Amino acid sequence: MLKSIFITGTDTEVGKTVVSCGLVKALQDKFSIVNGYKPIAAGTEIFALGEGNEDAFALMGVNSSELSYSDVNPVMLKHAIAPHIAANIENTPVNTELMTSGLQNLSSKSDFVVVEGAGGWHVPLNDNGLMMSNWVADQKLPVVLVVGVKLGCLNHALLTVEAIKASGCTLVAWVANNLNETSDISKLNISYLQAAIEAPCIAELPYNTSLNADTAAECFELEALVSQT
Repeated sequence: MLKSIFITGTDTEVGKTVVSCGLVKALQDKFSIVNGYKPIAAGTEIFALGEGNEDAFALMGVNSSELSYSDVNPVMLKHAIAPHIAANIENTPVNTELMTSGLQNLSSKSDFVVVEGAGGWHVPLNDNGLMMSNWVADQKLPVVLVVGVKLGCLNHALLTVEAIKASGCTLVAWVANNLNETSDISKLNISYLQAAIEAPCIAELPYNTSLNADTAAECFELEALVSQT
């Protein structure tokens, strides 16, 4: 049975965080201790709990365990841009060892870990060719793809599916997240992808600007996911 998954997207701003938080909530009905993890985040703000990344704080809000910020997001970059560019500006190379040790630490405390990526599948972590996808492959994390359903999503989805496979990773499921009002075309796009992608579609999220973790959690059908070994 799966004990961890990595959430990637066809692009940035396609709903990885609401899917990750929704999955944490949904999986809490299947496992006792489910926690979300954001190994690297780019872009910080000042919140009531201190400075940090909005996505990481969102995960902290749904986690089963009371964790420190660094437990959830060990590598934090201030600039909301590609991680390798932010790291260069801040003169702080991305520490993948910290990302890995953080995952190992959280996994030891959890029955299931939902790992949220940054940007898309091949987002660079440095100028020497290291990408997030390399780290995911090294960790042998199964992948869930969030498809932002909009014009162009078929190409983006199919290219990302191919890239995940080429990286040596396993796509175990995908999620359709409607970024616009549902239409006949969006339904046809989702139907096409359901036939074209071998992995199961475990949720179709409606277009809703107020969608949150609780409402997203209700959309998931998890049997096809948690039954995989």
